[in-house]
Amino acid sequence: MTDTLPLVVVMGVAGCGKTTIGEAVAAHLGVPFRDGDAFHSEQAVAKMAAGHPLDDDDRKPWLERISSWLAERDQDGAVVACSALKRSYRDLLRSQAPDVVMLHLAGPKPEAARRVASRPGHFMPASLVDSQYATLESLQADERGVTLDFCAPVDSLVADALTALGQPQN
Repeated sequence: MTDTLPLVVVMGVAGCGKTTIGEAVAAHLGVPFRDGDAFHSEQAVAKMAAGHPLDDDDRKPWLERISSWLAERDQDGAVVACSALKRSYRDLLRSQAPDVVMLHLAGPKPEAARRVASRPGHFMPASLVDSQYATLESLQADERGVTLDFCAPVDSLVADALTALGQPQN
């Protein structure tokens, strides 16, 4: 294990628990956490709130902002929650932060939709969950990361994430 703390992207569809797990992993590691939603433009948020999925052109500047944020923390470690649904999106994230590790929270569509529907006041409507699953490309063998079942208890997910990151669980 090195002295450098990891750069981590907690990825997956809406409702998989990216923020919850990301915050917990960041707290365990003692590194900054940011929710990827904070990097969206007002136009992108308005588009999603209106029930329209983002396209690749909408996502590119968002992913570039996240990648830059990660790169600025390369020596100190950081965790960000970001859907990173396609391989090309993850490649863009790695363009400035090549050592990033992906924690893919995967699970059944009905559970993700239920969770999204139960989030009052969030801009992402449950109707967009289908489009997220249609866009999702699982981690490939040459990508640094691990896939975890988002239906597992939070404590188990955090423990499994820390194990995958080679970090002690104090």
